[in-house]
Amino acid sequence: MQIPHVLSGVALVLGLSWAGASPAVAHAFLDHAAPRVGSTVSQSPSELSLSFTQELEPAFSTVEVLDEKGTKVDKGDVQVDPNDGALLRVSLNPLPPGTYKVIWRVVSVDTHPTEGDFTFQVAP
Repeated sequence: MQIPHVLSGVALVLGLSWAGASPAVAHAFLDHAAPRVGSTVSQSPSELSLSFTQELEPAFSTVEVLDEKGTKVDKGDVQVDPNDGALLRVSLNPLPPGTYKVIWRVVSVDTHPTEGDFTFQVAP
């Protein structure tokens, strides 16, 4: 008759360990982007948008778009979308054909920073 009590204890320990693990997944990770990561687009996009898995802290979330020479080609007007706190946008200058590097660093509203980069291409 002691087995149900042991199983209840194991279930309690497992439940507490899973509950304690949830803050580790509270970072804002890149979910998708437009233009898409690694994609080739047929014409210059007017903006870059990055969608994350968590809402962002606007004051600490940035993105830059650089050309092949490392020159900044975005307009510097980075903002978190007022209707979607997980969406970061920046306007782009007209982009000639080439490869562009996106460098982002965001802080989720629960203060966890994440960063990354990727490229996309504009076809000739």
